[in-house]
Amino acid sequence: MLLYGVSLVCTRIGWAVQGTFDTLSILVSLRQGTIEVNMIGPCKTGRKARGNAARGFSLIELLVVVAIILIIAAIAIPNFLRAKLQANESAAVASIHAINTAEIAYSSACPSIGFSATLLELNTSTTCVGGSGQIDSSLASGTKGGYVYTYLAGSGSPAPTYALNVDPLNRGVTGQRSFFSSEVSVTHVNQNASASANDNAIQ
Repeated sequence: MLLYGVSLVCTRIGWAVQGTFDTLSILVSLRQGTIEVNMIGPCKTGRKARGNAARGFSLIELLVVVAIILIIAAIAIPNFLRAKLQANESAAVASIHAINTAEIAYSSACPSIGFSATLLELNTSTTCVGGSGQIDSSLASGTKGGYVYTYLAGSGSPAPTYALNVDPLNRGVTGQRSFFSSEVSVTHVNQNASASANDNAIQ
């Protein structure tokens, strides 16, 4: 949870209205990308308040609130997006591990077939009944958590190999890094382009 707060309690706004100073209590916070603004005022300062306690806020008071929100947003939103991007990458690595594990189970259940022909086969298993339900339907569709999973089974019967490329749907937004894995169950990573077996392995 991201939480940024600015509290201006009973602070003089600093302009004169009918010979008195208005005051305003402001609380601004950002939780999980949602901005909340609570304004409580006017505060009692011992001086004559303008109007009654039920009066609305002036344009200048609202501009002060907007300025505070913009400052907080400029700091908090980039951090929120960065955290979301990193979470998607971590989920992608976990999904790659799940696919590699599922392929081992599938090929063990159906040695005459070898590795699955598609990711969907790891879920529905129309060819090998004993290999059904190895991964969830969302992952089997090839798109999950801001990443696209491109699977290619090797030729031969039984299928001896497979290749798995995992790339962000929108690089820099849903994820930054790309990943590659295969039947050897080692995940490789590339920071800026589609990964391959020649890229560094994740330790």
